Amino acid sequence: MQPQEQINLYIAEQPEWQRKALVRLRKLVHAVDEEVKECWRSNAPSFELNGSVIVSLHGLKTCVSAWFPKGALLKDTHGLFVLSEKDEDRVVRKYKVHEGEEIAEKAFTDLLKQAVKKSRAQHKADAPAAALPVELEQVLTKDEAATEQWNNLSADQRHAYVEWITDAPAEEIRKRRIAKALEMIREGLGKENAHEVQ
Repeated sequence: MQPQEQINLYIAEQPEWQRKALVRLRKLVHAVDEEVKECWRSNAPSFELNGSVIVSLHGLKTCVSAWFPKGALLKDTHGLFVLSEKDEDRVVRKYKVHEGEEIAEKAFTDLLKQAVKKSRAQHKADAPAAALPVELEQVLTKDEAATEQWNNLSADQRHAYVEWITDAPAEEIRKRRIAKALEMIREGLGKENAHEVQ
């Protein structure tokens, strides 16, 4: 069964007030970021980004609960998280909606946006850096000023150079690109400033 079907079935089995709350919370999650995907984890509707769950929804006896697995890292400026003693020692944080209560949509959305941002930052930090082409490494090693400028470039700028050189369709083109890259790096310029060299 697809996660979406499992989630639909799970929501349908809840009492009416919980169904309404779960449907609304689900919509709010999707409204925050279209890249967030539905999944079924630990027998609950969950929502992930880059393979990491940012929030899961639970229909419990007395409430609907939204669990943020890394909630302790979020700024709960609206005081949505209710902490029990054991929760204080955990990273997970829970926002609970009881029957008759309005969902604090703005505050919930704020927490979701923070969770998405942190997930993206973590994913970027975990991404392996592209290996420096040997020829580029050699020319940089021989040129102290260029090496210094290279180290001042952002990770994205360095990655763009590496990708450009690595993607060269022929050895001659690769050599031309390395020469052009070295010239620009010396000036502290990113690849985006290049007039395309074949």
